Amino acid sequence: MTEAAQLSGKAGEGNAPAPSSGGAVARGLLEDLAAASRILVDQGVFDAAGHFSMRHPAHPERFLMSRSLAPALVSADDIMEFDLAGEACDARGRNGFIERFIHSEVYRRRPDVMAVAHSHSASVIPFGLTGTPMRAMYHNAAFIAAGVDVFDIRDKFGTTDIVINTPAKGAALAEVLGDNSVALLRAHGMIVVGPDVPNTVFRAIFTEVNARLQLQATMLGGPIAALDRDEGRLADAVNIATVGRSWDLWKGRVTR
Repeated sequence: MTEAAQLSGKAGEGNAPAPSSGGAVARGLLEDLAAASRILVDQGVFDAAGHFSMRHPAHPERFLMSRSLAPALVSADDIMEFDLAGEACDARGRNGFIERFIHSEVYRRRPDVMAVAHSHSASVIPFGLTGTPMRAMYHNAAFIAAGVDVFDIRDKFGTTDIVINTPAKGAALAEVLGDNSVALLRAHGMIVVGPDVPNTVFRAIFTEVNARLQLQATMLGGPIAALDRDEGRLADAVNIATVGRSWDLWKGRVTR
């Protein structure tokens, strides 16, 4: 891929043909994907930056993601399709996010993941800068009890601009994520993954909330009675089964 194609997301430049599409996607799914970005803005997880994607429902080697756009402005018509090399299937002059390789490489490594969010949430940043691990403060953040590791881009790439703008950097981040639902990026933010769009939105919101609660609990002093791994597994199953209530509320707020 040329440098211009890598930065813009325009596939098919030079002699390389654009990858084939995974097929048409129902309009309702595209609307939900667009709503996910707007929900995360509404809930204070995204700002002018941040991006959200979902795996193609009929083709696991493709994923869907907005063109490079402030998340509050994303609509179904802004959704683009990419292959796992980060190449757009039908760019039509639209630019993809520079950091789409976060998404492509997670989908490549984790066949169970159906959606990915990346944010620069301010509350999580301290946990990526210090030796204090993020822990699950309550049941809504139960998925955190499985562990949250920190990706330090310096470990493999030395001094950089911090941006995950190549497949190699995306693959290194996906490796640190491992089998967990959340990973932090030192001096950058977080990625969150899940089994579908609503649950990934839920996890992104409550990772941000959990970070604030942990900071507050730490200020009170003494040991913190966080959820352990088994409690987290049990509580997360309940959250996954009941996420529709939260999703309907949040989606209603951004689609009125």
